[in-house]
This record gives sequence, structure tokens and C-alpha cells, in this order.
Amino acid sequence: MSGTSTIACERTAAESESRGDTSVATGCVPTGRRIAYIMSRFPKLTETFILFEIDTLDQMGLDVAIFPLLRARNSTTHVEAGSLLKKAFELFKRPHTQAVMHREAQHYVDRARFTPLLNWPIFLAQTHFLLRKPRQYFAALATVLRANWGSWNYLLGGLAIFPKAAYIARKMQEEGIDHVHAHFVNHPTTAAYIIHALTGIPYTFTAHGADLHVDQHMLCEKVGAAQHVITVSDYNKQFIIEECGEECREKITVLRCGVDTSVFQPALSNGSQRSEAKPLTIVCTGTFYEVKGQQYLLSACRLLKERGIEFECHLVGDGPQRPELQQQVGSEGTTAHVHFRGQLTRPQIADLLQRADVAVVPSVPTKCGRREGIPVVLMEAMASGLPVVASNISGIPEAVDHERTGILVPPRDAPALADALERIARDPDSRARLGQAGRQRILQDYNLHTNVVRLAGILTGQEAV
Repeated sequence: MSGTSTIACERTAAESESRGDTSVATGCVPTGRRIAYIMSRFPKLTETFILFEIDTLDQMGLDVAIFPLLRARNSTTHVEAGSLLKKAFELFKRPHTQAVMHREAQHYVDRARFTPLLNWPIFLAQTHFLLRKPRQYFAALATVLRANWGSWNYLLGGLAIFPKAAYIARKMQEEGIDHVHAHFVNHPTTAAYIIHALTGIPYTFTAHGADLHVDQHMLCEKVGAAQHVITVSDYNKQFIIEECGEECREKITVLRCGVDTSVFQPALSNGSQRSEAKPLTIVCTGTFYEVKGQQYLLSACRLLKERGIEFECHLVGDGPQRPELQQQVGSEGTTAHVHFRGQLTRPQIADLLQRADVAVVPSVPTKCGRREGIPVVLMEAMASGLPVVASNISGIPEAVDHERTGILVPPRDAPALADALERIARDPDSRARLGQAGRQRILQDYNLHTNVVRLAGILTGQEAV
């Protein structure tokens, strides 16, 4: 191992020890390689898993360059599973509220290579590849056209980002990028595919939830060209194999998203020490989209009120369904119990979870096929020692073992949600047992630092040692 690698390993181990997180792997990976990250929007408040994954790789000594397709803005115009073109239109709209950004994001925003959809340097990049690699250029363009035919979102989005991707490919060549990693299998991985086709730079991608389940156009081409495929759940891995064939099984690795267990940790007042005179404090974090299922939690809150259970429910987030949810609260008479907290930073969410009694993740599959992977907010709550009540869909049961590390309920079942919350309110022993077991599950399988060491091994083409 090189001297640079040794220094990076020692630094990572020292930082882990200073956090008191004994579960963090002390393994190391070679540094000196340049890794490029591609995502749709950056910095996006709700995609903390990308930000802190990059931050952890950076702490390990890897040189990470960030190439967002768009600059994120703070507005409620984000439509659920919106196309890249609709996201681009947000750039011309007035922000809905003052921007909320994680403190750690500013450093990476300053480093990110933001580019417009089209300008003179982008035009020159097309000329460069047309003159030097015309066959590769037209072959990649033909694949984007052929493989996305029938999906307006992917077809128009792919054509829109093609010139930008060619420009980014040229920049990556100039900067000596060794590997490209894309988060989400849709537009970011399309860009990674184009970059690979034009330059030969290998790429990997991480498939999460809706990006995989809603639309599978060009999925098999992306899997076939990728050096490695990462996904967050066994459910997703099997889904990809069924779509693309058994021959891709060995190329796919299940690598859980993780959370920083030194930031999200139990408070002394959690579990059985909660005063029974205190209202049950419920937390639900997530963008106000249909797939998040908050309306069913609000219906469960109405049932809790009818049963005479004292509670307060905190909804963290924002989004296009906020007016509907607020109207539901008013019509169901739970205004005094339900609080809309807006967008919060990671320390604010960690503090709220430490003061809560239970977290609810009421996810539902949507009509267009969108569904969650394994929500990071679920991991954050479990890491905080909270009992969780979550929907029994997609990859969620891989994290929540029913009656052992949490409680699973059918999606869209408000009475089942209410029954589970009533049990949490009335049974302090069960509350403490589920919370402690959930914390141990996160430490074992969903620890950010442990999992990023494994990811770094994949991105550098080396096993962690």
C-alpha cells in the first residue's frame, strides 16, 4: 500500500475513533485515483446519502470531482418522478422559500462543475468528438434514441443531456478522471453511459427506488456497459436480474445506503424512560409526495384522537402535496396535534428524533409504479434508537424485521398504522426493545462509514483491505 493510502487510512481510523463509533471498519483502499460523481441535482437537501457518501470518500483521501446535471433550487415545483426537462424549468422559476442547505454541502457546491444545457464550449465538445471519434459519438446517440424510444421522459431527457455529457466527457479526460459513479439509474447513468462510450472511462451506478421501478428503458444497456452495478436492496437486485437476465447477477452488488451512527444516536430519555403523562411524539420525515404516504399517517392520527390517545405528530419536509395534507389535517380536526416543521438540516432532524418516541415511514407504491427503496429516514430513526412503524413493501422489510427491529404494516392501511402506534404508546417495554434492536441492525448493516469503505473498494477496482 502506498504512503498516501496509509495516511488516508490512518486518518479515517482516527476520525472514526474520535467519534466513538467502534463499528466503523478500519479497512483501507488505495488512493490517488480520481473519481467523478454524477447526480441529477446538487445540492439536494433530501439526498443526504449522496452528500455524506462523497464527504466520507473525501475524508478517506479519495479525490472526488462532482458533475451535477443541474443545480438544485429550493422550490415546491418538484413534481414526483419529474422529467429532467421539468427539473430544468425550475431554474427559471422563483424559489418558493429561502434555500436550506446542509452545512457540509457548501464545500462541495464550491467544488462542483455546474454546466448549462448548451453554450459555446459544449458546442466545441461536439466538434471534438465528431472529428476524433465519430463512430463512438453516433453509436452512443443511436443507443440513446433506440433504447429510450417509447419513453418521452427518458428520450427527451437523454437527448437534452447528450451535448452536456459530451462536454463533461471532454472535461473528465482533461482532468484525468479514472472512474465515473452515477447515483440513480435514469438520467445520471445515461450521462455516465455516454461518457464511457466517448472516452472509455469505466463507470458504475447506484440504483435506488423510483429511478429503477418506474421506467426500465435503456436499463439493460446501462447494466451491460457498466463495470459494476450497485443497488441498495436485495429486492432491487432481483428486479434488475429479472429485467436484464441471469448473466448480470455477478455484476450486481447490494450495498446499503448508510447513516452516520455518531450523529444519529439514542437520547437517554428514549425508550421505557418516556413519561406516560407526556403525549406520544411521532416523527415522519419525507418530501410531500404520493409515494411517501403521509396522508395515511394523518388518517391514523385521527383514529388515535378518537381512541383518546394523547399525541403530537411532526411532519418534516415540504413538497407539492403540502396544501392537500394541511387541508386534511383541518378537515379531520387534528390541527392541534399535527405540526408541519418544514425542511430541516441533519442536526435539526437528529435533535428532533432524540426527542421523539416513534418514527413512521408510511410509504406506498404509486399508480405509475414508483416505490421506495429503503428510505434513509428509516435508517436515521432506527440509528436514533426509535421504534419504527413502516410499510411492508419493496426493500423496507430487509431493514425492518417485523416484531424484532420494528413494526411492519400493509401500505395504505391507516387502521393498522393506528393500532401499531397505540401499541407503542401503551407498551414501554416493547418500545424500548424495538428501538434497541433497530439501532443494532443499523450498526451492523447500514453504517455509513463501513459501507463507504466497501464502496471505495469497488470504485477503485480494489477490495478493501
